[in-house]
Amino acid sequence: MDSRFILKHALEYVRKELLQLFKEHKTIPGLEHINLAEIADLSFTSATELEFWVKSPREDAPIEALSSSQMMQEQYWQRTRGNVRTALEQAVEALEYYGLEPEMGHKECGGVRGQMDTEGHMTHVMEQLEIDWKYSEGLQTADNELLARIIVKEVFRMNGLEVSFQAKPIIGVAGSGEHVHVGLAAKLKNGKMVNLMAASDMKEEFLSAVGYGAIMGLLKNYEVLNPFISSTNDSLNRLKPGFEAPVCIVTSLGHAPSIPSRNRTILAGLVRDIDNPMATRIEMRSPNPFTNTYLALAVFYLSLLDGVKACVNSGKDLAALEAELSKQHGVEGFYLEKDREYRTENDVFEDFTEEERSKLFGKPPATVWENMMAFKEYPEKTKVLTQGNILKDSFIHSFAEGALIRWKTELLTKLIPDNLGVVMNSCQLHESNVNSWDDAMWDKIQALRTSLAQNTTTTECVFTRIKKAVNVGDYGQASALQLEMSKKIEELQALYHDYSNNIID
Repeated sequence: MDSRFILKHALEYVRKELLQLFKEHKTIPGLEHINLAEIADLSFTSATELEFWVKSPREDAPIEALSSSQMMQEQYWQRTRGNVRTALEQAVEALEYYGLEPEMGHKECGGVRGQMDTEGHMTHVMEQLEIDWKYSEGLQTADNELLARIIVKEVFRMNGLEVSFQAKPIIGVAGSGEHVHVGLAAKLKNGKMVNLMAASDMKEEFLSAVGYGAIMGLLKNYEVLNPFISSTNDSLNRLKPGFEAPVCIVTSLGHAPSIPSRNRTILAGLVRDIDNPMATRIEMRSPNPFTNTYLALAVFYLSLLDGVKACVNSGKDLAALEAELSKQHGVEGFYLEKDREYRTENDVFEDFTEEERSKLFGKPPATVWENMMAFKEYPEKTKVLTQGNILKDSFIHSFAEGALIRWKTELLTKLIPDNLGVVMNSCQLHESNVNSWDDAMWDKIQALRTSLAQNTTTTECVFTRIKKAVNVGDYGQASALQLEMSKKIEELQALYHDYSNNIID
């Protein structure tokens, strides 16, 4: 009963249910050009994009340099050089050899320019890259993604470079995503393939009723999909507001069917080409390289099924379905929730305050504990995942328990010790009572150090309180204290950076 088994049988169930749905309807809005009785089989076309960081062993670029390079977009579509270029080319060739049909290998937004040593070798490498390969179908897509990661890691290692597939290997710098593309096509009895998400008139309509149902199902049920996508501290470090992080449950279609969306701040992107209906698909932007692609695709298609059934059985035309997806907060919908919005063409972070985002699109979970609690908080949405008895309640419970065990273990054995190191390394650098600014800064720093790591006769530090909360099973308190710890560590690092830069002796 592994994740590959779950995906295989989930797709079999979704195929059976959709084929039955199409038999029950003579026509479906947006698919009038297709004789539904001629559908012989379905194809779950899907694809992934792999982003990763590559670096020289034992060399790390300063966060300030990485951050400023990112803000100035110095690495966008730059040419790769030296052994990084060699490794990238060899990785692409290897993917071709194994039949994955690579389509692109290029620089991503993060990184700094490497240096050349006296022998002509690249040193001080710290770059973010991306490799893409051809889409496939369901199970094969997940298999290909697993193989691609192995190939990439080994090829770069042979070239003396380290690869990290972490979602957020460097706090304060762009993380790595692995966007998952979700599509649905039909094979007709005459052998022709048709895209069921694409409307018959691509210039006048965004999607067919199947396409609208797919994107609505993914968005409405996303709270219980998210635990399978982001089940680690690392993944949630990436999913924080800012720099195009897909934290809000919202989509963008474009200002008109003839104008494709370019909004990179949303969760579910609509990818379409009016001259190529087969390209129509939904890009889920939240997965990362360590997301279990088998489980991600399984829950995506189970949720897609829920939305497609609702939209097709509603009998509503495409205008009404677009209105449903575009409805305002407080407006009753036939499928989507009343007190939510699901579509925006605006920048989620620049055009909405944090309070507005939480109100309109839902408040994103900040810890693994908060994310796993979605299964209890949204029982009706959890039932969408257990339909067909493929992803059983016991499987979901087991997955959540495993994620929480890893969360607790990492919290106690890695995050607290790492943060203790930050506290211990934030030492006093100046002589007291010489510079009042230095004195004031150090007082703030010392207060944070004590609050985080030092017990007194009257108070316990944050680290101790977290340990006690975990030991007694008060995970809600441990989750809240983890957020408090992260906030204070960030404040400590910022203060110490300014303080240390003011020491000139």
